[in-house]
Amino acid sequence: MVGRRRRVFNVSEAIEFLNQLLVDNPLLPFLIPVVLVVWAVERWIFSLSNWVPLVVAVWATIQYGSYKRRILVEDLNKKWKQVIVNKSPITPIEHCEWLNKLLMEIWPNYLNPKLSLRFSSIVEKRLKHRKSGLIEKIELQGFSLGSSPPVLGLHGTQWSATGDQKIMRLGFDWDTTDLSIMLLAKLAKPLLGTARIVINSLHIKGDLLLMPILDGRAFLYSFISPPEVRIGVAFGSGGSQSLPATELPGVSSWLVKLFTDTLVRTMVEPRRRCYSLPAVDLRKKAVGGVIYVTVISASKLSRSSLKGSPLRRQQSCSIDGISEEHLDDKYLQTFVEVELGELTRRTDVRVGSSPRWDSLFNMILHEDTGTLRFQLYESTPSNVKYDYLASCEIKMKYVADDSTAFWAIGSESSVIAKHAEFCGKEVEMVVPFEGANSGELMVRLVVKEWQFTDGSHSSNNFRVSPQQSLYGSSNFASGTGRKINITVVEGKDLIANKSGRCDPYVKLQYGKVPQRTRTVPHCSSPTWNQKFEFDEIGGGEYLKIKCFNEETFGDDNIGNARVSLEGLVEGSIRDVWVPLEKVNTGELRLLLEVVANAGSGNGWVELVLVEARDLIAADLRGTSDPYVRVQYGSLKKRTKVMFKTLNPQWNQTLEFPDDGSPLELHVKDHNALLPTSSIGDCVVEYQRLPPNQMADKWIPLQGVKRGEIHVQITRKIPEIQRRPSLESEPSSLIKAHQVSSQMKQMMNKLETQIEDGNLEGLSAVVSELESLQDTQEEYMVQLETEQMLLLNKITELGQEFFNSPPSLRRRSSHD
Repeated sequence: MVGRRRRVFNVSEAIEFLNQLLVDNPLLPFLIPVVLVVWAVERWIFSLSNWVPLVVAVWATIQYGSYKRRILVEDLNKKWKQVIVNKSPITPIEHCEWLNKLLMEIWPNYLNPKLSLRFSSIVEKRLKHRKSGLIEKIELQGFSLGSSPPVLGLHGTQWSATGDQKIMRLGFDWDTTDLSIMLLAKLAKPLLGTARIVINSLHIKGDLLLMPILDGRAFLYSFISPPEVRIGVAFGSGGSQSLPATELPGVSSWLVKLFTDTLVRTMVEPRRRCYSLPAVDLRKKAVGGVIYVTVISASKLSRSSLKGSPLRRQQSCSIDGISEEHLDDKYLQTFVEVELGELTRRTDVRVGSSPRWDSLFNMILHEDTGTLRFQLYESTPSNVKYDYLASCEIKMKYVADDSTAFWAIGSESSVIAKHAEFCGKEVEMVVPFEGANSGELMVRLVVKEWQFTDGSHSSNNFRVSPQQSLYGSSNFASGTGRKINITVVEGKDLIANKSGRCDPYVKLQYGKVPQRTRTVPHCSSPTWNQKFEFDEIGGGEYLKIKCFNEETFGDDNIGNARVSLEGLVEGSIRDVWVPLEKVNTGELRLLLEVVANAGSGNGWVELVLVEARDLIAADLRGTSDPYVRVQYGSLKKRTKVMFKTLNPQWNQTLEFPDDGSPLELHVKDHNALLPTSSIGDCVVEYQRLPPNQMADKWIPLQGVKRGEIHVQITRKIPEIQRRPSLESEPSSLIKAHQVSSQMKQMMNKLETQIEDGNLEGLSAVVSELESLQDTQEEYMVQLETEQMLLLNKITELGQEFFNSPPSLRRRSSHD
């Protein structure tokens, strides 16, 4: 027995020695046997010409053995890390039937509406950017997750720890057939037409990780790996008709890929989403925010670890005893590009493995959550292309107790989380770049303010607006005809062209209404101070901004931006600096103000165009033939032409029904044969005038070097001051007929002037014809206004009659 034990011990010792020999000399174990086998085979079996199959077999055996050995090493390392590094064993499996029972109770009336609303907005955004090849356009028509919730922890839950970070792992299995997601698709060629796509079943299966952070105020959640996804699709032309999904090839697989890619980009390790658990829910919905981002410095940057490939490093040599690889790190020139949505900014270039930038950027967020991405680039003077080195990201989210949560991925997939209890508080974070030993980045984050749908905004501390309730209910209904005044004040650090010249102007678009500022020549920080008025649009419509550099052969786009106009409160002005997107520099300052629409529907606007002075000369003889084209909403009118003068006097009265539309004046130079030329524009503000009080204004003309126009504007209200009776003057209808007869006479006169070849007389007749046509339109509009006033008065009298006591109604009927 003793001898046998000794032999076993000797055999184990020999095996251990051979294993150590394998590690030190991996080629030794098969080198000697291969030589012996080659000699034996050559001598007694067959010649070397028949060795090819044998060599292939030996090579395959070696590769398989290497593969199995690598799998064994990875498994051992994983177990070692779990036991030694985590310093905490995994807890036993805990069954959680109670969790699924609770989920069944709260899913139909609470979680389903909230998650359906949240996911529908995400899906809608993804559909705009990702379309199948057979689909030209697709839109979401309905979204409901149904009444069947997912099953959590079907096989139990387990807790583990990484350092101080607790992690819960549980299964996620959602197999439902009662959800309803409806899409309307416009098919591309050759399948022209429209089709309805209905997603009627969904199966998602995977493993979830839940990580509590910020002392229990929030938790992060993600899938360990991409989950298994199956989607059931029906395809039809609408109504009850539906066809199998195979009738539209590729749609089902496209939706599965779209859904899986969305999950991978947002909540598959190491991407994590956050759910906050506020102590006090103030019931405020954030629609945007202003964030100050300071890129402070980076450390531990190494060319070898950042670029990852030894082929990109130069041969190591020695210069004064220092390797060239270290010289590369010492003279590494890098900059950081900061990205938030469509907005990008970049730092200056700094040298060294621990560069310091201290670059502050004003960033705009258009939602209540966002991702700040920091991308590190190398700038080589001899290379025209920037080399991408590494990246990292920080996510942020507005918490319903008026605070802000920040989180990022730390080393070895740990969690870095910070919390700002109020706006204005600085948060510093050191975030490692993705990849092993790729260095780390230090940033400082300050949320200047959050903006809410109820019109309030948080700054250094939370204050409730006196017009708003604590729960954020608005004191106005969205889309009720209010006006939004937008003043483009100034710009800063706008991009110049290649020759260093910058002639900027700004285009605004809100809904379908475009506006444009004047061009400021030779200035990268221009001042406009131009005010524009728009009708408020409900549904979260953005103000779209485009900044251009005026060029001779096509203007250059030097930045875009979009601004949320939700939450504006009457009587207050919001002063914002908006950074331009898709460029490295440039900001615009805007003043945003909302005013109530003063249009009553029962009155009219009386505009008296008195005169103008100091107009520019549009003719070669140094004079102009000015007239005014007035545009009020969709209505257009014009004054008579005043020939050969720079100081015309019209003294002409125009009237419009008061519906709150913008009142625009376009002063033009009349030409009989050539197109008219503009000699100035302006907007007349009248919406906030007191009723029946005339305002006398001299308004400077825009778009020209000089010129002013004198107007008198009055908002007439018939309940206070009635219009002159129809008996005191000829009716508008009679005047319109009189003008028609005058136009016929002018047509005959026009034919006579054409036959005589009198150009001056022809020009005068054409001008009189245009003036008569505008006068006729004026009388027709006046007639429509009088008809509208009469109908309104009849309606009011009828309402008073039906609201009166029955006795008075009987007495009036007897009378």
